[in-house]
Amino acid sequence: MRNDKENLIVKKTFDFSLQIIEYCEELRALNKYEMASQLFKSGASIGANTWVAQNGESSADFVHKFKITAKEADETLYWIELCQASSYYPNPQEAVFSELKSLIRIISKIIGTSKRAKLSN
Repeated sequence: MRNDKENLIVKKTFDFSLQIIEYCEELRALNKYEMASQLFKSGASIGANTWVAQNGESSADFVHKFKITAKEADETLYWIELCQASSYYPNPQEAVFSELKSLIRIISKIIGTSKRAKLSN
């Protein structure tokens, strides 16, 4: 259940969503609507799924929502790397790429820890 205590992963994914919004607006200003749309959907979904996972109905539901979060993070990484590799798109700030890589590691650890905790119960 969500409570008043600050949750680091919720905060980090929320802040990352704000970075994605900023980069997507930069893409839209350059008329790169398709990429902006794809990146916005997957990038903002990382935070949305993390947020929703906090109210998981069970530990299995929590893990399931974080697995969706992991997939969205991987998809976001794909779009960002595609932008970096293409001369037609502006490179996102290094902070976006670095933060995404960090989130992927944290999400993976949360999934692994949650699975192990479930097995030990």
